[in-house]
Amino acid sequence: MLEEPANAARCISLIAAVFVALACGTNYAYSTWAPQFAERMKLSSTESNLIGSFGNLGMYIPAILVGIVVDSRGPRLGVAAGAVLLGIGYGAIYFAFESGPGSFNVGSLCFFSFLTGCGSCSAFLAALKTAAINFPLSRGTATGLPLAGYGLSAFMFSIISTFAFPDDTSKFLLMLAVVTFTFNFVSFYFVRLLPPGSSTPSGLERHGHSDCQVLRRASSHDDHGQHPSAGRDSSEGPSNADRYDGAAADSTADTHENSSLLSKSSGSGLEDYGYRLGMSDAEPLMAVDVRGLALLKKLEFWQLFLLFGLLSGIGLMNINNIGNDVQALWRRYDDSASPASIAKQQSIHVSILSLANCVGRLLSGAGSDLLAKRLNMNRMWCLFISALAFTAAQSCALKIENPHHLASLSGLTGIGYGVLYGFYPSLLAQKFGVNGMSQNWGTIILAPVISGNLFNILYGEVYDKHSIVLPNGERECLEGRSCYWIASLVTLFVGLTGTVLTLGYMWRENRIWKHKNVTQGKN
Repeated sequence: MLEEPANAARCISLIAAVFVALACGTNYAYSTWAPQFAERMKLSSTESNLIGSFGNLGMYIPAILVGIVVDSRGPRLGVAAGAVLLGIGYGAIYFAFESGPGSFNVGSLCFFSFLTGCGSCSAFLAALKTAAINFPLSRGTATGLPLAGYGLSAFMFSIISTFAFPDDTSKFLLMLAVVTFTFNFVSFYFVRLLPPGSSTPSGLERHGHSDCQVLRRASSHDDHGQHPSAGRDSSEGPSNADRYDGAAADSTADTHENSSLLSKSSGSGLEDYGYRLGMSDAEPLMAVDVRGLALLKKLEFWQLFLLFGLLSGIGLMNINNIGNDVQALWRRYDDSASPASIAKQQSIHVSILSLANCVGRLLSGAGSDLLAKRLNMNRMWCLFISALAFTAAQSCALKIENPHHLASLSGLTGIGYGVLYGFYPSLLAQKFGVNGMSQNWGTIILAPVISGNLFNILYGEVYDKHSIVLPNGERECLEGRSCYWIASLVTLFVGLTGTVLTLGYMWRENRIWKHKNVTQGKN
């Protein structure tokens, strides 16, 4: 058995990773304060969407570089950078709001929004890496916890906004700056990578079967197969946890990590099991380590990149603009609705979206493990569910006129987005290896840079076209769903395309697996 202090350290590190993630999902709360910020700063809907898009860009553009640093230097540097960048970014946006129109131009506001995205990216990749390495046998479930915390972030902050700072955007922005910095600063001292029990004599125990109780039930159905290298002398591994925070740690733990995640207890070979799980390459699973330029040469990577970009782009458009949807529908449905009541409705829908996002991440993280390990099915079914949810959400956006029914749009968007982000990291670890997971994840999340910004700008242009400019310089749209109908129609077709492409991808993988079985049978 692993020593109790090691178990406690893993659990504490995982809890700290969840708190880091809670501080990193604030971009999803943009709709909570964006309409009021735009009114205060006299911004158009297009300019407001541009600022929000730069926050998203900050999450994606530095992801590869951040992933390389986290993979080679450990998670603490990423958490520290996140604390500083989030504090500076939100602090500057707070001062801009306090100073009023003209104090900061749109370019500088975009830059500060970009900093908040960079900070979130840096700290969140560190949290994800911590969970993935410390719990190799239940990686989907473990990574699902910080992923769920990331999705829950917007709910937490929108609830605080509703009850602690009703109709006070200034204090809310100040709170964002203080809390995001504090969560990362405190968690810095507890986030660390731990070796996989190198001092234990049993191969099964070394592979993590005595992980802390919070994940015991989730990993109870995991594989109990033992790789031939499991009985190696423990002196080959790192001698202490501090060394595991360094660059050499990941490569040292490679065989433990991958064999724990992907080994199989039945008599079938590792390669055959790889095809059952949707692996496209025939190399032994324990040796999978594809990253950098090698990743870009994989057709499978580009397929996953395209699917992720299409679907996440839909989610980002809805997340950034659910506040505008609320305003458009309520101003047409009830012209006597006060700004305070509309702001409360914005917070409610951000909360619904965030909770659904959190639930989707939790279910898909553990669910993808269940599909792959217990039911022997392809993890890509999670992607199909996500595509269906996004398609249904855009169908609702085209039909809803009564703002009381808008919860279906925010809820379905949250589920689709949560399922998508909840299982993708474990999918990448399965297909391309765990050691380069941070940089591979950083590469994949570049996909929404194109789709997310394209859909956000489309939404802003459509919304502005149907808006009127008031004498005080503020803009408002009184046409209900017509304010964004064209943007929803375009993204509906994108969702349908993603659904069809996902089914095609799964059909291709199934054919590869069947061909592999036939070939092995002849031999």
